[in-house]
Amino acid sequence: MQNQQPSKIHQVLFVPALLGTVLLLAACSNKNVDTVNIVGSSSVQPFVELLAEEYLKKYPEENVEVQGGGSTAGLQAVVNRLADIGMSSRLLTQEESMAFESTVIALDGLAVVVNPANPVSKVTSSQLRDIFSGTIGNWKDLGGEDRPIRPISREEGSGSRDNFGALVMEELSISRRALTQESNGAVRELVKGDRSAIGYISLSMVSHELKALLVDGEAPTLENIQQGLYTLTRPFLFVTQGEPAPSTKRFFEYCLSAEGQEVLEKEGLVRKP
Repeated sequence: MQNQQPSKIHQVLFVPALLGTVLLLAACSNKNVDTVNIVGSSSVQPFVELLAEEYLKKYPEENVEVQGGGSTAGLQAVVNRLADIGMSSRLLTQEESMAFESTVIALDGLAVVVNPANPVSKVTSSQLRDIFSGTIGNWKDLGGEDRPIRPISREEGSGSRDNFGALVMEELSISRRALTQESNGAVRELVKGDRSAIGYISLSMVSHELKALLVDGEAPTLENIQQGLYTLTRPFLFVTQGEPAPSTKRFFEYCLSAEGQEVLEKEGLVRKP
């Protein structure tokens, strides 16, 4: 991903203990313009950073700051007036939907990935549920090699984990034996280097270094997501409260414009419905 204006786009881990850091960043922003502060999902973050870069090329007088920390952290930042826009990679709960306005900016697939040396190439939702709940613990039970399965999951509060739980786990919990990671990139690196590992990441992050499994007979492709055939599909959301400031509205509208949607599409996302 290009990063041509690092002075205007900051990546800061956002957790409640670091509220002071966020406030300090806001205080250091350009005083001559209204800064659009965006906080939330680490899955959505790199795409919004890219949108911000393209936006600032066209409108250099504007100022946009993008910070990660997770979908839940994004909602908290909006509530605490530390962010104008929260990024979420999961649907809001009923209670959250009553408190926030949410807009889908794109669709993404959750790809289930293994090491390319793993002979297993497909899995069912039921088998995934058994793997991540700990019921199935050896690849031979899936037609693979006789070796233990090492599931890699995302951390609590992650939109990716919440989506995986809703789409796959039903009423079951992810086993404590699953190794948790705080980003798609960390999951990717672990799976890439471990023949026994299995994880789930954003479809846009799948490369030749990983093998994406068919789920219920369908491949995680943009075409299958567009046609509704691939079931592990999630929305990328912008979340706000109240009437947005003019600067926020301008950036929001750019992201939803044909130009902004083309940027997202080129990066492997599906245009908003």
